[in-house]
Amino acid sequence: MAVSQPAKPGPDLGVYLHWPFCQAICPYCDFNVIRARPMDQVAWAEHYVRELNHFHEFTPHHTLRSIFFGGGTPSLMQPEIVGLLIDHIKSLWQAPGAVEVSLEANPSDASAPILSGFANAGVNRLSLGVQALNDSDLKGLGRWHTSAQALKAIEHAKAIFPSVSFDLIYGRPGQTLDAWETELAQALALAPDHLSLYQLTIEPGTAFERAQARGRLIVPEEDDMAGFYETAGALCAKAGLDAYEVSNHARPGAACAHNLIYWRCGDYIGVGPGAHGRLSADGQRYATVAIKKPKEWAASVERHGHGRANMEALDKKDQLTELLLMGLRVQEGVDLARVQALSPGGLERNIMGDLQSAGLIATDALKIRTTQKGRAVLNAVLERLLN
Repeated sequence: MAVSQPAKPGPDLGVYLHWPFCQAICPYCDFNVIRARPMDQVAWAEHYVRELNHFHEFTPHHTLRSIFFGGGTPSLMQPEIVGLLIDHIKSLWQAPGAVEVSLEANPSDASAPILSGFANAGVNRLSLGVQALNDSDLKGLGRWHTSAQALKAIEHAKAIFPSVSFDLIYGRPGQTLDAWETELAQALALAPDHLSLYQLTIEPGTAFERAQARGRLIVPEEDDMAGFYETAGALCAKAGLDAYEVSNHARPGAACAHNLIYWRCGDYIGVGPGAHGRLSADGQRYATVAIKKPKEWAASVERHGHGRANMEALDKKDQLTELLLMGLRVQEGVDLARVQALSPGGLERNIMGDLQSAGLIATDALKIRTTQKGRAVLNAVLERLLN
């Protein structure tokens, strides 16, 4: 009698769920967020379930590797709702190995009982939006929590979750290099296994952009920003956290598996208002984007089973651009075979040679990667390669 063979695992898949609600909108934030309001979270979860089912139709044989609850402020979700969604996702896609399940949280929502609820629901990686470790800068950034709350949240998280990350923002108004070194040393003394260190950027349409236009907000000069970046890399490396991506530092084995799917141009579905996705199906790669406004997204899900605003096939030029934009952010670089598949002529040799001579990129028989120097001026490197 013939013995059936297990199905061959399909492409790796990440699942991103966007929770667009926040208690307050930070003045630097340009994400798709709105102020939280009283709501029926069970009904909202049903919309997620319907959209998950819709995307499963395109990816039935994919292999689940990661789930990421982002926002917004997903720590405003009820742990029971988070657990329901995790269980449903795992019922849709095969997952032969461990699945990384991340949830973003604000320190003000991170009491030990709440965090334990998320852990019991299946979350195994917590990402805390700390942003600063002094109260004056937290107030300037429009954050609701205090530095004491942030430190307590980190303590609780480390006791509950096997993997913990927290974010800091540098280049804040009035910040000095000495102050950044002191703050980063304090952060590293907490022995995190993952740190995300982001430069403050003034995004269009934000309160910070309006304040800057009126002369009420002055951020450090570009040379100072470079100093903050270099200092972060040096101090994290000394503490054993590798700069595996431009803004992310991790101990061995602690890199964010979900974000690596993005940077490696893998497949991921985006569920929820404004969420983006990238899918491979029937030999084609697609970009998906959801309706941004939560009410309109929910109405579309009720009518059509999904809230997609668009699903566009990407040509090889678009795919090559994304591959370089994302892949050169990470230390491991980009496979030259993938570049060759998307562009038989390869990258322009003279430009490659110039960038290599300048110490901005390195290549071997298999990879092209940016150097530490190159990642510090990544936009300039990408402009040369893509134009």
